[in-house]
Amino acid sequence: MNPRPLASLIAGIARTVSGVQVTWRDGLPNAKQSIFFANHTSHLDFVVLWSSLPREFRTVTRPVAAQDYWNHGLRRTVAVGVFNALLIPRRHENGSVEAQARETIDRIAAGMEDRYSLIIFPEGTRGTGEEVAPFKSGLYHLCRQKPGVQLIPAYLENLNRILPKGEFLPVPFISRLTFGSALGFDPDEPKYDFLTRARDAVCALRTR
Repeated sequence: MNPRPLASLIAGIARTVSGVQVTWRDGLPNAKQSIFFANHTSHLDFVVLWSSLPREFRTVTRPVAAQDYWNHGLRRTVAVGVFNALLIPRRHENGSVEAQARETIDRIAAGMEDRYSLIIFPEGTRGTGEEVAPFKSGLYHLCRQKPGVQLIPAYLENLNRILPKGEFLPVPFISRLTFGSALGFDPDEPKYDFLTRARDAVCALRTR
């Protein structure tokens, strides 16, 4: 089976299981290269977010996912073979932390080429669904390499209840996904200020 129809099939199942209600606060964005960034509470997050994008975005949008979880067997088939995900290591064996971070950002930027949009989770790991953790610096450094991309914040609610950490089978539940207004990027803005502003934009979309 062609992977793109299979992606649509899996995404349709994910939408049904999650009962996701999608809201675009500012209407649909322009169809240009984008970075969709959101909070992270479940392994279903990227599937639900991808499936909620307009069709013209889905065909050119790549999720960024943790290599240590998704690079095995059926998970890899789904992530890479179906959704064309970029698998990124969260842990490196050698090299300084700074060098590893630069290598990761370079890989992500190269994977975007001049046409692909991304789905990323700047917290760097899954949270509880109660609080959004401070954003890692990767989003800032990626924007410095790709300053012209459109930055779209999003907030996912209740995905952690549908597929709790440590569970394999999802439990049907009503979830919400809210997209916010596009953010601009100013290379002169201090890193901390940008990351705080981006995190605040995500938190502001929470509906409860």
